[in-house]
Order: sequence, then structure tokens, then C-alpha cells
Amino acid sequence: MKIESISLSILEAQSNTNRFDLRQAGTGLRRRWLRQYATSAVGEIHLLHVLTDEGIEGVCTVGDARYTTMRPDELEQLRMMAVGHDPLDREYLFAKLHKATRSMFSKPGWFGAFDNCLWDIAGKAANMPVYALMGRARPSCPAYYNIGGIMDEQAWIVAERDIEKALEAGFVALKDHFQDTAARNIQLFEKVRARVGPSIELLHDSAMAGYSYADALKVGRALEALDFGWFEEPLPDAEQQQLQNLCRALDIPIVAPESLMHDMQLSAQWLISGATDLLRANGRHGATAMLKLAHLAELHGSTIEFNGPGGLFGLVHAHLVCAISNTSYYEYFPGGSRDEAGKEIGLLNPPLPHNGEVTPPAAPGWGAEWDWGYVDKKRVAKL
Repeated sequence: MKIESISLSILEAQSNTNRFDLRQAGTGLRRRWLRQYATSAVGEIHLLHVLTDEGIEGVCTVGDARYTTMRPDELEQLRMMAVGHDPLDREYLFAKLHKATRSMFSKPGWFGAFDNCLWDIAGKAANMPVYALMGRARPSCPAYYNIGGIMDEQAWIVAERDIEKALEAGFVALKDHFQDTAARNIQLFEKVRARVGPSIELLHDSAMAGYSYADALKVGRALEALDFGWFEEPLPDAEQQQLQNLCRALDIPIVAPESLMHDMQLSAQWLISGATDLLRANGRHGATAMLKLAHLAELHGSTIEFNGPGGLFGLVHAHLVCAISNTSYYEYFPGGSRDEAGKEIGLLNPPLPHNGEVTPPAAPGWGAEWDWGYVDKKRVAKL
């Protein structure tokens, strides 16, 4: 079997990232940048197609809800290096494309969609779902429900509403996105724990909260007292030394890096150097890279935690969390902004948790079901 062609469908869709401005609050070490949302924007979703001479086609989105496009130069380079090769030679092609990244001046992980297409082809050729092909660790995986995310007097009202929906739907883990000051956020953590009781796992994602090191230390100790499961992105990922100090000072697991996780080697170094306790990762960078990082984390007594939704609006992650033993949860965003957004371009079966758990499709490959007629209507170009 050989790769015969590689093409890219360009589809128009609502952007998942709003346009925004920033304003500054506080001074000195207490200075914080606060987002002010402005308008939504129309964007593009790129869908990569890898066709073999046996008629098997691998399909995957570029990126997920973010980083959704591939540069034409990257597409041409991919064709030059991959067309004519056996699609089952994933390790060879991964090593080749990874090595080429520096000379292309592309960001690490740029070929993740292609790697995911190869896994799709392998599953279809073997008539097996990807998670079974990789080695099934579980038939389904618990999901956590994201709550909160605003930074004003409405924060608790919104969080309480989200908590009610999550508990009614059977979720046993919740992750907040509170973005206020350390002192205010600690008050909100206490309210959440009092509301859900001791049996629900709670996680804190402090992206955009803008904590100083002193704030992060104070917040981390409060989270420990409230029995939270992890503390995500407590400081900017580039602050390696401060993250190392924080990991040493706190018992609660720190989860990083998120803004640097496109670089598999940097992620590995953050874990090895003690700048994180658990690894953040995203399947949009390719399932092969995710398996390498998962095995590294396992050998270091750690876990890999996937940042939703991942490729194919969550389908890639639904498989990965059921194929990898050292991972905890599938990340679920309510409101249709991540997984169900796939329906905007013709994906018929984005994964939705049932009773707080996600189950990958049993169909071969990633198991994506497409309304190709609808895809054609949304397509504005094909390269």
C-alpha cells in the first residue's frame, strides 16, 4: 500500500477564538492583564485527506478548535516527503517529518493531522478502531465538565448553574476556569467544594488568571486543603524555574505545559526537569507523538492529560484516553463550542459523554461519520 495523494479541504466556519482587547489592572507584582471580549470572527477549518492506492482514505482535521489551518508551503512539503511511501510506516514518516521541521521554519507538531490520517488508514486497513489497534486500556473513560470562566460578580452564579448541569448529567469531575484574584478565587473554590461535597473530583485551571508566584503558592495550598486533584497552568509555561520551585513547594500535582505542548521535546524536558508533575498534551499534534509522551510519563510515574477537544472535534481524544492507561479524564466543554462544532462542517458523530463517560466509536479507524454532501457545501477551496 502506498500514499497516492494528499489534499486539503478548506471549510468556512465560525472561529472558536474571539477577538479581544486587554486592559491592565494593578501595579508591580500585582499587575494583571484582563481580557475584554469584543467580537466573534469567521474562520477556516482545514480537513486533510490522505488517499492510498488501495482506495483507503485517512481523514483528520488540522488542529482542533484552534490552530485549524495548514500553510500551503507545508502541504507541498508534506507531499514531497510522504507521497509514494507506505502509510503504515508511521515511525519512519514521523522521524522524517520531525527532522524536517527545523529546515521548514514550521512549529513543532505541524504534521499532526497527517500522522492522525495514517492512524485512520491503519485502523481501516485492519478493520479495527484506533484505540483497539493501539491496545485498549478501557472501553470508556471518565470525562470532566468545565465550569466557570468569567471574572466578575456573576462568576458564582454561572459556576453554580454549570455545577447543577454537570451533576445532573452524571459527571464525577469538574474543572473551573476562575480568573479573578487569588483571594477571590479561593473563596469560589470553597463554595464549589461545599456545593459538591467530598466525592466529586475538582480541578483548577488558572489560565488567564495571571497569578504571581506568591499568588500561585497561596492558591496551591488552598487547593490542597480543599482536596483538589490538580492545579493547571499556575504560571506561564516559559517560567521553568518558578514552575520547578512551585512543584517542589506543593503536594498538589501541577499540570503543564499548555502553551508549549506543541513541542514534544520541550514537554519531555518540562517533566524530566520537574517543571511539571503531569503532562498536558493535545492529539492535534499527532497520535504517534502522544504515545511517545504517554510512555515517557508512565516511566516517570506520571500521567498525560489531554487538552480538549483534540483532532476530529474530540474523536481522536476519545480513542487516546481509552488506549492509554496513564491518563485520567476526557476534557468536555459544554455548550457545543468544541465537540458539537464539528457538525458545522458535516461531522455527524462528535463524541459526547454519556453518564459522565466518553466512549470511542467501534467503527474502523477514528470512526468519523461524514455528511460529504454537507462538507461540499461548506468547502470554499481544495488544495
